[in-house]
Amino acid sequence: MNQLAFELPSTLEAREPPEARGLARDEVRLLVADRATGRVSHCRFRDLVELLSPGDLLVVNVSATLPASIAAHRPDSEAVRVHFSTRVPDLDPSWRVIELRTADGSVPHRARLTEHLALAGGATLELVAPYAASARLLLARLRAAEPLEAYLFEHGEPIRYRYVTRRWPLTAYQNVYATVPGSAEMPSAGRPFTARLLASVRARGILIAPVTLHAGVSSPERDKPVFAEMFEVPESTARLVNAVRDRGGRVIAVGTTVVRALETVAASDGSVRAAEGFTSLVITPERAVRAVDGLITGWHEPAASHLHMLQALAGSELLVHSYAEALDHGYLWHEFGDSHLLL
Repeated sequence: MNQLAFELPSTLEAREPPEARGLARDEVRLLVADRATGRVSHCRFRDLVELLSPGDLLVVNVSATLPASIAAHRPDSEAVRVHFSTRVPDLDPSWRVIELRTADGSVPHRARLTEHLALAGGATLELVAPYAASARLLLARLRAAEPLEAYLFEHGEPIRYRYVTRRWPLTAYQNVYATVPGSAEMPSAGRPFTARLLASVRARGILIAPVTLHAGVSSPERDKPVFAEMFEVPESTARLVNAVRDRGGRVIAVGTTVVRALETVAASDGSVRAAEGFTSLVITPERAVRAVDGLITGWHEPAASHLHMLQALAGSELLVHSYAEALDHGYLWHEFGDSHLLL
């Protein structure tokens, strides 16, 4: 993806939800890239209902965002912040992948293994070991009076990076269809959907089906793949994906998390099966996309691993064209930013 190298101006970082800028969620901009024609067009997200056809299928990730950021103190009383990420295969839920950050959450912070951090409510967090090959993620164990997710809902707040300059409530980080708590960060491709837009989609005969994939913390480690994340593709969704494909309809993933979930259970002919567990699948141009015909996503930072997935879906030429257009037209990046539809 060297040809997609670019500088992201700070002016294109969305620092607040579109609602704070006087827009409804579904009024953010939507750049549409059509692989069949090689053309891009500029729309609003609410135009999606006209961009898709009756019989197409939108697959959404119903994972809800956890308030996964917790203030903590080291034994020497130094203030730090913990970002709780994904569960760990084969370990109970008190074990988590975490990232240690400075007290304001702005940058990663050096960890000292085996130390115990003091958290709110009398909880402690033991930093056990580095996680996989990461230079910044750790395996840690929480000891608290309640289960980890209940503890986070009582004491935590949404993960926030320094481009977001003020705190926003957890509701600002939830998709309208989210029902299953578990993501460290919002699967933000679905944020522009509103209840009214979903009703319009259904009224047009466009189908909607759920999967679950609990997203971990995003990685600033350039070109590093994502780690194992919990997912579920229900039987009803697998049947609907297969039926739509058999009828010649399009399967449109709402977010890279949905692509990972569906492609994890896809056969070589594009059919999918129901399954749940952990997936470490990384989509690259060398590993063709089998079950998905389109993708709704946000705008990814230079050298983000997800760009390889987008290249597999759109091809290099169209992807480079899309990003050049987005930069030229001032599209906004990150979870509160604008959207990208690849067909």
